[in-house]
Amino acid sequence: MRNWATWMKAGLCVAALAGGCATSSSTGNTSKPRETVTPPATTLAYSDPVVRSQLRERALDELMRAASSEWALERANAIEGLLEAPSRVEAIAAAGLKDENEGVRSVAAMVVGRARLGSLAASVRPMLTDSSAYVRASAIFALTRLGEDPDRTPLSDLLFDDRSTRKRAHAAFILGELGDRSALPMLSEAARQRTPGATQAEQKVLELQIAEAMVKLGERSQLDPIRAALLPSSPEMLESAALAAQIIGSLQDRESIDRLINLSAYRGQQGTEPPAEVMLAVAGALSTLGVPDGTFVADRYVGSGQEAVRAQAAFVYGQIGRVDNLGRLDALLGDESGLTRVSAATAVLRILKQDQASAGL
Repeated sequence: MRNWATWMKAGLCVAALAGGCATSSSTGNTSKPRETVTPPATTLAYSDPVVRSQLRERALDELMRAASSEWALERANAIEGLLEAPSRVEAIAAAGLKDENEGVRSVAAMVVGRARLGSLAASVRPMLTDSSAYVRASAIFALTRLGEDPDRTPLSDLLFDDRSTRKRAHAAFILGELGDRSALPMLSEAARQRTPGATQAEQKVLELQIAEAMVKLGERSQLDPIRAALLPSSPEMLESAALAAQIIGSLQDRESIDRLINLSAYRGQQGTEPPAEVMLAVAGALSTLGVPDGTFVADRYVGSGQEAVRAQAAFVYGQIGRVDNLGRLDALLGDESGLTRVSAATAVLRILKQDQASAGL
Protein backbone atom coordinates (compact mmCIF):
# COMPACT_ATOMS: atom_id res chain seq x y z
CA MET A 1 0.00 0.00 0.00
CA ARG A 2 1.78 2.95 -1.09
CA ASN A 3 0.54 5.71 -3.04
CA TRP A 4 2.14 7.75 -5.81
CA ALA A 5 -1.13 7.71 -6.27
CA THR A 6 -0.41 4.59 -4.40
CA TRP A 7 0.05 2.39 -7.33
CA MET A 8 3.77 3.13 -7.55
CA LYS A 9 4.71 0.52 -5.05
CA ALA A 10 3.14 -2.80 -4.27
CA GLY A 11 1.71 -1.89 -0.95
CA LEU A 12 -1.93 -1.30 -0.28
CA CYS A 13 -2.75 -0.50 -3.84
CA VAL A 14 -2.67 -4.05 -5.06
CA ALA A 15 -5.61 -3.01 -7.20
CA ALA A 16 -3.05 -2.21 -9.87
CA LEU A 17 -1.15 -5.42 -9.16
CA ALA A 18 -4.18 -7.68 -9.15
CA GLY A 19 -5.39 -6.44 -12.49
CA GLY A 20 -8.85 -5.42 -13.48
CA CYS A 21 -8.48 -1.91 -12.14
CA ALA A 22 -9.17 0.22 -15.16
CA THR A 23 -8.00 3.78 -15.06
CA SER A 24 -10.46 6.61 -15.29
CA SER A 25 -12.53 7.28 -18.34
CA SER A 26 -11.01 10.70 -18.84
CA THR A 27 -8.89 11.55 -21.83
CA GLY A 28 -5.92 12.20 -19.56
CA ASN A 29 -3.99 9.15 -20.72
CA THR A 30 -2.80 10.85 -23.87
CA SER A 31 0.61 12.44 -24.16
CA LYS A 32 -0.82 15.76 -25.31
CA PRO A 33 0.71 18.60 -23.27
CA ARG A 34 -1.64 20.47 -20.97
CA GLU A 35 -1.56 23.97 -19.64
CA THR A 36 0.34 24.42 -16.41
CA VAL A 37 -1.93 24.36 -13.39
CA THR A 38 -2.29 27.80 -11.89
CA PRO A 39 -3.19 28.08 -8.21
CA PRO A 40 -6.65 29.68 -7.89
CA ALA A 41 -5.62 31.92 -5.04
CA THR A 42 -2.51 33.28 -3.43
CA THR A 43 -0.53 31.34 -0.85
CA LEU A 44 -1.63 33.91 1.70
CA ALA A 45 -5.25 32.88 1.24
CA TYR A 46 -4.47 29.40 2.54
CA SER A 47 -3.33 30.77 5.86
CA ASP A 48 -6.98 31.58 6.56
CA PRO A 49 -8.51 28.85 8.77
CA VAL A 50 -11.85 29.20 6.97
CA VAL A 51 -10.23 28.67 3.55
CA ARG A 52 -8.34 25.66 4.87
CA SER A 53 -11.50 24.17 6.35
CA GLN A 54 -13.32 24.61 3.07
CA LEU A 55 -10.45 23.01 1.17
CA ARG A 56 -10.38 20.07 3.56
CA GLU A 57 -14.10 19.49 3.10
CA ARG A 58 -13.68 19.67 -0.66
CA ALA A 59 -10.92 17.08 -0.50
CA LEU A 60 -13.02 14.82 1.70
CA ASP A 61 -16.00 15.16 -0.62
CA GLU A 62 -13.81 14.14 -3.55
CA LEU A 63 -12.58 11.02 -1.78
CA MET A 64 -16.07 10.07 -0.67
CA ARG A 65 -17.32 10.38 -4.23
CA ALA A 66 -14.38 8.46 -5.65
CA ALA A 67 -14.96 5.62 -3.20
CA SER A 68 -18.07 4.77 -5.20
CA SER A 69 -16.56 5.43 -8.63
CA GLU A 70 -17.16 2.98 -11.44
CA TRP A 71 -13.37 2.71 -11.76
CA ALA A 72 -11.80 0.27 -9.32
CA LEU A 73 -8.44 2.05 -9.13
CA GLU A 74 -10.15 5.27 -8.08
CA ARG A 75 -12.13 3.39 -5.42
CA ALA A 76 -9.00 1.73 -4.08
CA ASN A 77 -6.99 4.94 -3.93
CA ALA A 78 -9.87 6.83 -2.32
CA ILE A 79 -10.13 4.25 0.46
CA GLU A 80 -6.42 4.51 1.12
CA GLY A 81 -6.50 8.30 0.92
CA LEU A 82 -9.06 8.40 3.72
CA LEU A 83 -6.40 7.05 6.07
CA GLU A 84 -5.54 10.74 6.35
CA ALA A 85 -9.01 11.32 7.83
CA PRO A 86 -9.53 8.56 10.41
CA SER A 87 -13.02 9.73 11.38
CA ARG A 88 -14.25 9.16 7.80
CA VAL A 89 -12.48 5.96 6.81
CA GLU A 90 -14.44 3.28 8.68
CA ALA A 91 -17.68 3.31 6.69
CA ILE A 92 -15.83 3.53 3.38
CA ALA A 93 -13.47 0.69 4.31
CA ALA A 94 -16.47 -1.44 5.34
CA ALA A 95 -18.00 -0.99 1.90
CA GLY A 96 -14.66 -1.73 0.25
CA LEU A 97 -14.44 -5.10 2.00
CA LYS A 98 -17.47 -6.17 -0.05
CA ASP A 99 -16.33 -4.69 -3.36
CA GLU A 100 -16.59 -6.83 -6.48
CA ASN A 101 -12.98 -6.08 -7.39
CA GLU A 102 -10.27 -8.09 -5.64
CA GLY A 103 -7.85 -5.19 -5.62
CA VAL A 104 -10.31 -2.92 -3.86
CA ARG A 105 -11.14 -5.61 -1.31
CA SER A 106 -7.44 -6.11 -0.65
CA VAL A 107 -6.83 -2.39 -0.20
CA ALA A 108 -9.80 -2.12 2.13
CA ALA A 109 -8.51 -4.98 4.28
CA MET A 110 -5.07 -3.38 4.50
CA VAL A 111 -6.68 -0.09 5.53
CA VAL A 112 -8.63 -1.88 8.26
CA GLY A 113 -5.33 -3.16 9.62
CA ARG A 114 -3.47 0.12 9.30
CA ALA A 115 -6.23 2.14 10.94
CA ARG A 116 -6.86 -0.68 13.45
CA LEU A 117 -10.60 -0.63 12.81
CA GLY A 118 -11.50 -3.32 15.30
CA SER A 119 -15.21 -2.95 14.63
CA LEU A 120 -14.63 -4.45 11.17
CA ALA A 121 -12.81 -7.59 12.33
CA ALA A 122 -15.92 -9.72 11.88
CA SER A 123 -16.20 -8.54 8.28
CA VAL A 124 -12.56 -9.34 7.58
CA ARG A 125 -12.50 -12.90 8.95
CA PRO A 126 -14.48 -14.43 6.05
CA MET A 127 -11.91 -12.90 3.68
CA LEU A 128 -9.37 -15.48 4.88
CA THR A 129 -11.08 -17.82 2.40
CA ASP A 130 -11.60 -15.25 -0.36
CA SER A 131 -11.13 -16.43 -3.94
CA SER A 132 -8.24 -13.96 -4.35
CA ALA A 133 -4.81 -14.67 -2.92
CA TYR A 134 -4.23 -10.92 -2.61
CA VAL A 135 -7.32 -10.54 -0.46
CA ARG A 136 -6.48 -13.53 1.72
CA ALA A 137 -3.02 -12.12 2.39
CA SER A 138 -4.40 -8.67 3.22
CA ALA A 139 -6.95 -10.21 5.57
CA ILE A 140 -4.12 -11.94 7.47
CA PHE A 141 -2.42 -8.56 7.83
CA ALA A 142 -5.59 -6.85 9.03
CA LEU A 143 -6.51 -9.44 11.61
CA THR A 144 -2.95 -9.66 12.95
CA ARG A 145 -2.91 -5.87 13.37
CA LEU A 146 -6.21 -6.16 15.22
CA GLY A 147 -4.66 -8.50 17.78
CA GLU A 148 -5.84 -11.81 16.37
CA ASP A 149 -3.65 -14.74 15.40
CA PRO A 150 -4.68 -15.98 11.95
CA ASP A 151 -2.77 -18.79 10.25
CA ARG A 152 0.08 -17.15 8.31
CA THR A 153 0.89 -20.19 6.20
CA PRO A 154 -0.85 -18.68 3.15
CA LEU A 155 1.70 -15.86 3.19
CA SER A 156 4.50 -18.39 2.84
CA ASP A 157 2.68 -20.12 0.01
CA LEU A 158 2.18 -16.81 -1.77
CA LEU A 159 5.79 -15.75 -1.26
CA PHE A 160 6.96 -18.82 -3.18
CA ASP A 161 4.23 -18.75 -5.83
CA ASP A 162 6.06 -19.61 -9.05
CA ARG A 163 3.46 -17.98 -11.30
CA SER A 164 3.47 -14.33 -10.26
CA THR A 165 6.12 -11.86 -9.11
CA ARG A 166 3.29 -9.51 -8.10
CA LYS A 167 1.74 -11.99 -5.71
CA ARG A 168 5.15 -12.78 -4.27
CA ALA A 169 5.85 -9.07 -3.81
CA HIS A 170 2.55 -8.56 -2.00
CA ALA A 171 3.38 -11.37 0.42
CA ALA A 172 6.85 -9.91 1.02
CA PHE A 173 5.41 -6.48 1.71
CA ILE A 174 2.97 -7.85 4.26
CA LEU A 175 5.64 -9.90 6.01
CA GLY A 176 7.76 -6.77 6.32
CA GLU A 177 4.85 -4.77 7.69
CA LEU A 178 3.99 -7.41 10.28
CA GLY A 179 7.44 -7.02 11.83
CA ASP A 180 8.02 -10.66 12.75
CA ARG A 181 11.76 -11.37 12.46
CA SER A 182 11.10 -15.10 12.23
CA ALA A 183 10.15 -14.44 8.59
CA LEU A 184 13.74 -13.44 7.69
CA PRO A 185 15.00 -16.91 6.67
CA MET A 186 11.94 -17.40 4.50
CA LEU A 187 12.42 -14.03 2.80
CA SER A 188 16.11 -14.74 2.27
CA GLU A 189 15.25 -18.00 0.54
CA ALA A 190 12.58 -16.32 -1.56
CA ALA A 191 15.07 -13.71 -2.75
CA ARG A 192 17.13 -16.51 -4.32
CA GLN A 193 14.19 -18.09 -6.11
CA ARG A 194 13.54 -16.80 -9.62
CA THR A 195 9.98 -16.71 -10.90
CA PRO A 196 9.74 -18.76 -14.12
CA GLY A 197 8.82 -16.61 -17.09
CA ALA A 198 9.44 -13.32 -15.31
CA THR A 199 11.37 -10.63 -17.14
CA GLN A 200 14.59 -9.27 -15.70
CA ALA A 201 12.80 -6.06 -14.74
CA GLU A 202 9.94 -7.93 -13.02
CA GLN A 203 12.37 -10.09 -11.09
CA LYS A 204 14.37 -7.04 -10.03
CA VAL A 205 11.26 -5.32 -8.67
CA LEU A 206 10.44 -8.43 -6.65
CA GLU A 207 13.98 -8.63 -5.28
CA LEU A 208 13.81 -5.00 -4.18
CA GLN A 209 10.55 -5.53 -2.36
CA ILE A 210 11.89 -8.59 -0.60
CA ALA A 211 14.97 -6.59 0.38
CA GLU A 212 12.76 -3.82 1.74
CA ALA A 213 10.83 -6.31 3.86
CA MET A 214 14.06 -7.70 5.25
CA VAL A 215 15.32 -4.22 6.16
CA LYS A 216 12.06 -3.59 8.01
CA LEU A 217 12.73 -6.78 9.97
CA GLY A 218 16.17 -5.56 10.98
CA GLU A 219 18.43 -6.93 8.22
CA ARG A 220 20.14 -3.63 7.41
CA SER A 221 22.59 -5.27 5.01
CA GLN A 222 19.72 -5.51 2.54
CA LEU A 223 19.95 -1.77 2.03
CA ASP A 224 22.93 -2.47 -0.24
CA PRO A 225 20.96 -3.99 -3.17
CA ILE A 226 18.36 -1.26 -2.82
CA ARG A 227 21.02 1.44 -3.00
CA ALA A 228 22.67 -0.32 -5.94
CA ALA A 229 19.40 -0.15 -7.88
CA LEU A 230 19.66 3.65 -7.80
CA LEU A 231 22.44 3.25 -10.38
CA PRO A 232 20.55 1.79 -13.37
CA SER A 233 22.71 -0.14 -15.80
CA SER A 234 20.26 0.35 -18.66
CA PRO A 235 17.03 2.22 -19.47
CA GLU A 236 15.14 -1.02 -18.77
CA MET A 237 16.24 -0.76 -15.15
CA LEU A 238 14.75 2.69 -14.61
CA GLU A 239 11.49 1.22 -13.33
CA SER A 240 13.31 -0.61 -10.57
CA ALA A 241 15.36 2.54 -9.90
CA ALA A 242 12.13 4.46 -9.32
CA LEU A 243 10.96 1.77 -6.92
CA ALA A 244 14.31 1.81 -5.14
CA ALA A 245 13.98 5.57 -4.68
CA GLN A 246 10.60 5.16 -3.04
CA ILE A 247 11.90 2.41 -0.79
CA ILE A 248 14.86 4.54 0.25
CA GLY A 249 12.45 7.29 1.25
CA SER A 250 10.13 5.00 3.17
CA LEU A 251 13.08 3.43 5.03
CA GLN A 252 14.50 6.88 5.87
CA ASP A 253 17.92 5.97 4.50
CA ARG A 254 19.57 9.37 4.58
CA GLU A 255 22.90 7.88 3.51
CA SER A 256 21.40 7.50 0.04
CA ILE A 257 20.60 11.18 -0.52
CA ASP A 258 23.58 11.67 -2.85
CA ARG A 259 22.62 8.56 -4.79
CA LEU A 260 19.10 9.90 -5.27
CA ILE A 261 20.47 13.17 -6.57
CA ASN A 262 22.73 11.28 -8.96
CA LEU A 263 19.75 9.28 -10.22
CA SER A 264 17.94 12.50 -11.10
CA ALA A 265 20.98 13.46 -13.17
CA TYR A 266 21.04 10.13 -15.04
CA ARG A 267 21.24 10.44 -18.81
CA GLY A 268 20.71 7.66 -21.33
CA GLN A 269 22.79 7.02 -24.44
CA GLN A 270 20.83 9.66 -26.32
CA GLY A 271 21.33 12.16 -23.53
CA THR A 272 17.76 11.79 -22.37
CA GLU A 273 16.89 12.26 -18.72
CA PRO A 274 14.90 9.74 -16.69
CA PRO A 275 11.16 9.60 -17.33
CA ALA A 276 8.74 11.66 -15.26
CA GLU A 277 7.94 8.73 -12.98
CA VAL A 278 11.58 8.45 -11.92
CA MET A 279 12.11 12.19 -11.44
CA LEU A 280 8.98 12.43 -9.31
CA ALA A 281 9.94 9.35 -7.30
CA VAL A 282 13.29 10.95 -6.52
CA ALA A 283 11.66 14.25 -5.55
CA GLY A 284 9.23 12.46 -3.25
CA ALA A 285 11.94 10.37 -1.64
CA LEU A 286 14.18 13.38 -1.03
CA SER A 287 11.26 15.22 0.54
CA THR A 288 10.64 12.39 3.00
CA LEU A 289 14.36 12.48 3.85
CA GLY A 290 14.20 16.16 4.72
CA VAL A 291 15.72 17.66 1.59
CA PRO A 292 13.73 20.85 1.56
CA ASP A 293 11.99 21.47 -1.73
CA GLY A 294 11.05 19.30 -4.65
CA THR A 295 8.16 21.57 -5.59
CA PHE A 296 9.86 22.61 -8.82
CA VAL A 297 9.92 18.96 -9.94
CA ALA A 298 6.21 18.46 -9.31
CA ASP A 299 5.53 21.82 -10.98
CA ARG A 300 7.36 20.60 -14.06
CA TYR A 301 5.15 17.55 -14.53
CA VAL A 302 1.80 18.64 -13.14
CA GLY A 303 0.73 19.75 -16.61
CA SER A 304 1.48 16.36 -18.21
CA GLY A 305 -0.98 14.91 -20.68
CA GLN A 306 -0.79 11.61 -18.77
CA GLU A 307 -3.17 11.35 -15.84
CA ALA A 308 -0.87 8.97 -13.95
CA VAL A 309 1.94 11.52 -14.07
CA ARG A 310 -0.34 14.35 -12.91
CA ALA A 311 -1.58 12.14 -10.09
CA GLN A 312 1.99 11.34 -9.10
CA ALA A 313 2.90 15.02 -9.13
CA ALA A 314 -0.05 15.72 -6.83
CA PHE A 315 1.12 13.00 -4.49
CA VAL A 316 4.61 14.48 -4.42
CA TYR A 317 3.14 17.82 -3.29
CA GLY A 318 1.71 15.87 -0.36
CA GLN A 319 5.08 14.30 0.40
CA ILE A 320 6.73 17.72 0.34
CA GLY A 321 4.14 18.81 2.87
CA ARG A 322 4.34 22.55 2.27
CA VAL A 323 1.28 24.67 2.95
CA ASP A 324 2.24 26.94 0.06
CA ASN A 325 1.42 24.09 -2.32
CA LEU A 326 -2.23 24.00 -1.25
CA GLY A 327 -3.17 26.37 -4.06
CA ARG A 328 -1.70 23.99 -6.62
CA LEU A 329 -3.62 21.11 -5.10
CA ASP A 330 -6.81 23.15 -4.98
CA ALA A 331 -6.48 23.58 -8.74
CA LEU A 332 -5.82 19.86 -9.22
CA LEU A 333 -9.06 19.04 -7.41
CA GLY A 334 -10.69 20.29 -10.59
CA ASP A 335 -8.62 18.06 -12.89
CA GLU A 336 -10.43 16.12 -15.62
CA SER A 337 -8.98 12.86 -14.28
CA GLY A 338 -10.58 11.24 -11.26
CA LEU A 339 -7.29 9.56 -10.46
CA THR A 340 -5.55 12.93 -10.25
CA ARG A 341 -8.34 14.43 -8.14
CA VAL A 342 -8.07 11.55 -5.66
CA SER A 343 -4.31 12.02 -5.39
CA ALA A 344 -4.71 15.78 -4.93
CA ALA A 345 -7.37 15.27 -2.27
CA THR A 346 -5.15 12.85 -0.37
CA ALA A 347 -2.25 15.31 -0.54
CA VAL A 348 -4.44 18.14 0.78
CA LEU A 349 -5.49 16.08 3.79
CA ARG A 350 -1.91 15.02 4.43
CA ILE A 351 -0.55 18.57 4.37
CA LEU A 352 -3.29 19.93 6.59
CA LYS A 353 -2.90 17.11 9.09
CA GLN A 354 0.86 17.62 9.25
CA ASP A 355 0.40 21.36 9.64
CA GLN A 356 -2.04 20.85 12.52
CA ALA A 357 0.35 18.43 14.19
CA SER A 358 3.27 20.86 13.91
CA ALA A 359 1.10 23.57 15.41
CA GLY A 360 0.20 21.27 18.31
CA LEU A 361 -3.49 21.26 17.47
